[in-house]
Amino acid sequence: MPEAKSDLFPNGWAQATRYPDPAITALDPRFEKYWVKLACVERLATGCRWAEGPVWFGDGRYLLWSDIPNNRILKWEEETGAVSAYRKPSDFANGNTRDRQGRLVTCEHGGRRITRTEHDGTITVLMDSYDGKRLNSPNDIVVKSDGSIWFTDPPFGLGGYYEGYVAKQELGQNIFRFDPESGRGEIVADDVLGPNGLCFSPDETKLYVVESRATPTRKLKVFDVTKGGTGLSNGRLFIDCGPGAADGMRCDTDGNLWCGWGMGKPELDGVMVFAPDGTPIGRISLPERCANLCFGGKYRNRLFMAASQSLYALYVHAQGVPGS
Repeated sequence: MPEAKSDLFPNGWAQATRYPDPAITALDPRFEKYWVKLACVERLATGCRWAEGPVWFGDGRYLLWSDIPNNRILKWEEETGAVSAYRKPSDFANGNTRDRQGRLVTCEHGGRRITRTEHDGTITVLMDSYDGKRLNSPNDIVVKSDGSIWFTDPPFGLGGYYEGYVAKQELGQNIFRFDPESGRGEIVADDVLGPNGLCFSPDETKLYVVESRATPTRKLKVFDVTKGGTGLSNGRLFIDCGPGAADGMRCDTDGNLWCGWGMGKPELDGVMVFAPDGTPIGRISLPERCANLCFGGKYRNRLFMAASQSLYALYVHAQGVPGS
């Protein structure tokens, strides 16, 4: 995997003052159409312990994201730049998304559940168990156009008191589909080691999933969506992450994957962009490991990146898939 220059941030973060931003690199000519040469990476907020799960609320012009160890969901307002606590405690919230009615849907490590925040602010528990056994620690979550909720359930939040509570693992490491209409959840894949970030292709015929406990390196897998859009089949390798590590990710409308990235070496930290054929085409270097991202702004052309202790943003010529 191509690596960024390790000396890009020798003295910590500093706002770029030149265009184009040297933190952005085209690894393939296909990336050029998405690169806004007069835009720089901006740090919007800092002071988190582990930033995760960004989700855009265009109707309110704000972004929410999780700060898992601090047990809170934070809010950044586009118009003023103000940062405040949206929910504290958050039950160690991790991944977030919105359903097709605009409601917040959240993975919670503490309660070992997925919840929905109603329009009046009340919280509805959607799923916290399967076949009489408690979920592990739901990690990342997406909502399909039919309203079904898909999420990963690794045991990462059960091993300590930093991002959850020490508890016994009762289920395997699964990917679930939850139907809000029937209130039933089902396992759609049980053969991904450490299932983590996930997202659908623009036409929803494929589901991409990060296998974060694959050995010797992390992998990004892809499944075909089958059974009339309710199941998965033909899981296969899409990208071997090599020395890096994919985490949360989103697709743009052209089918490119924008992946939070990093592991061990500073030169790996940031975002990797992959074409639909799996070729790495672009890179956004950050001074911190990026855990997750989303598209937002009026035209879904602003990339918001939750990276370790901070929240970053970058305008691009790509648009996120609606509903992502």
